[in-house]
Amino acid sequence: MTAACWSAAAPVAAWAVLRLAGLERGPLVLTTAFTPYVAALAWVVVVPALALRRRAPAAVAALAALALLGAVAPRVLPDDRPPAAGPTLRLLTANLRLGSADPAGLVELVRARRVDVLTVQELTPRLAADLDRLGLATLLPHRSLSPEVGATGSGLYAREPLSDTGHRRNRGFFFTQAYGTVAVPGAPPLRVESAHPAAPYAVDVVPDWWTDQRAQPPATPTGGLTVLAGDFNATLDHAALRDLIATGYTDAADATGTGLGGTWGPYDGDPIPPVTIDHVLVDRRIAVRAAGTWPVPGSDHRALLAELRLPAA
Repeated sequence: MTAACWSAAAPVAAWAVLRLAGLERGPLVLTTAFTPYVAALAWVVVVPALALRRRAPAAVAALAALALLGAVAPRVLPDDRPPAAGPTLRLLTANLRLGSADPAGLVELVRARRVDVLTVQELTPRLAADLDRLGLATLLPHRSLSPEVGATGSGLYAREPLSDTGHRRNRGFFFTQAYGTVAVPGAPPLRVESAHPAAPYAVDVVPDWWTDQRAQPPATPTGGLTVLAGDFNATLDHAALRDLIATGYTDAADATGTGLGGTWGPYDGDPIPPVTIDHVLVDRRIAVRAAGTWPVPGSDHRALLAELRLPAA
């Protein structure tokens, strides 16, 4: 019984150490995404160990469970908002799954939710044309697009004029990231980029994932306002994403207490628990009023919508 209790407690303790120290490497990069599930199940180890009066493994498992809970629980607690007094901006980001997402569904979502800025990943030329044909050109007439066949395309659409537009190409999977500066009336210029680092789906591509994560543009807390929105292929349990946020960003879902809402996983029928790999990272001077996910037919991701209050110009 003692050996069995230690065998159960040791993996939970190891997971807590890896998560808190940011030691995920190799295949652990992929498994780290499921940390919230481990945090919820860790108590299953504690209770039997206590019932069997194996106090040492019970104590170790309890400490690990508390550590994991401390890392995950803040995502369901709203944060204080900065005193932003400018206009409201609704930003939607969506991975379009190799261009297979339903264009009519996405356009209707933009229309119904009164979206002001849209960032998309995996945008293909055919889907870009279909979106415009179905009304996106009228709803969001300003754009910075790099549509490509396959998964590498990217796009930024806006209701207000864009300047300094373009795109850059990541070194990992060569995903592009469209960007531009939005001229929102009553607010300072807002630079928005559609983020899409490499996915760590296999051990041999993890180095590409690290390369792309480290290449994401940091926040500029003493400069202009910046928003990164897209499929980061990382959760808040990955050290690389936490390091990026520490430069001066706020995760919109985390700030509103909706940080555990899944954005990828079972939405195309795969038997995978949902994980949160799509994010809207905003400059900390921007107040996040609401955030939530919405289904996109034909995609394996859910779209993420954030309502932002910008600083006044």
